[in-house]
Amino acid sequence: MTTNWFKIKNIDSVDSPSIALYKEHLQFNIDHMLAMVNGETHRLMPHVKTNKMPKVLELLVASGITNFKASTVSETEIAAEAGAKSVLIAHQLVGPKVDRFLSLIVHFPNTDFSTIIDTEETASLLNRKALEKGILVNIYIDINNGMDRSGIKIGPNLDSLLSSIKECEGLQFKGFHIYDGHLRDTEFTVRNKKIEAGLEDATTYFEALQKVYPSIKLICGGTPSFTSHLLQENRITSPGTCVLWDWGYGEKLTEQKFKHAALLVTRIISKPAKGVVTLDLGHKSVAPENPIDKRVKFLNIENYELLSQSEEHGVLQVSNWEELKVGDVLYGIPYHICPTINLHDEVSVIENGEKKDSWEITARKRKLRF
Repeated sequence: MTTNWFKIKNIDSVDSPSIALYKEHLQFNIDHMLAMVNGETHRLMPHVKTNKMPKVLELLVASGITNFKASTVSETEIAAEAGAKSVLIAHQLVGPKVDRFLSLIVHFPNTDFSTIIDTEETASLLNRKALEKGILVNIYIDINNGMDRSGIKIGPNLDSLLSSIKECEGLQFKGFHIYDGHLRDTEFTVRNKKIEAGLEDATTYFEALQKVYPSIKLICGGTPSFTSHLLQENRITSPGTCVLWDWGYGEKLTEQKFKHAALLVTRIISKPAKGVVTLDLGHKSVAPENPIDKRVKFLNIENYELLSQSEEHGVLQVSNWEELKVGDVLYGIPYHICPTINLHDEVSVIENGEKKDSWEITARKRKLRF
């Protein structure tokens, strides 16, 4: 990676605060993800929640990746429109989302939709509504293997859930979904050991189920565990962040060699006191859920400290205050790209160092047509 690769020649055409998407790096990440699974596209189910952009999904589909995971109905909708063969909503649907999901199944007959469940109540609800519409709903059981955020643990309750699904004529059991995002050790050997230990009971149970349901699938993990699950041929992997990459995972997942494809563009808007500059980068523009020293890392300035952020301002203490001018541009890597993308309406598409286009972040909206 060359020095100052991130600098945009026609920067005056790029507003701030905003996100610049470097198309060459994006394509590199897609190609690298494919190389990591030896081109076996059926083993990839990238998560849409990171990018939320139809244009990115079109590039993925053009590269042969046609199976996706999503968090929202909107993300699912744009994936179907981009030509996805299958989309799994990795959220247990409640309220109006159930009917919205069923509408997608009817409207996009060429896409195979599925969702996750972890309760008999959800299975019963989906079954009733599916039968009313005369359709078959694909479901994966969400397994809780230690994260304790969603899912059902291996044991009697899972036995009962599976028994109830057998009685649901409107449901088709497709397999297990397991997310182990709580395992993020920097050292890969340590992380891998914990991931495999956490899957032992689920794997044993799943293999026994395959005798009854030979075609069921095991969908595992996200970006942190991607490098573990790809080693097991019977698992479908679900990386998402690696399509764009960020500071947080770049720092932790050192065995993954992806490139930063999405940067924050911000400008100095004031020099209110000696040694202090103010940026137009507030917490409305970069994910603020982490401590202030873990939000953004700037590439073209050294010896700085982010002192504070409000809605529209970011205050930096800098060592080269005299050299900096109001209007100067800073380029930053967000610590967490997924929620940062969700704060913006579009990205500036950079090719060969110049802004060439703008792409809409369509699925940041909670509802599109359905």
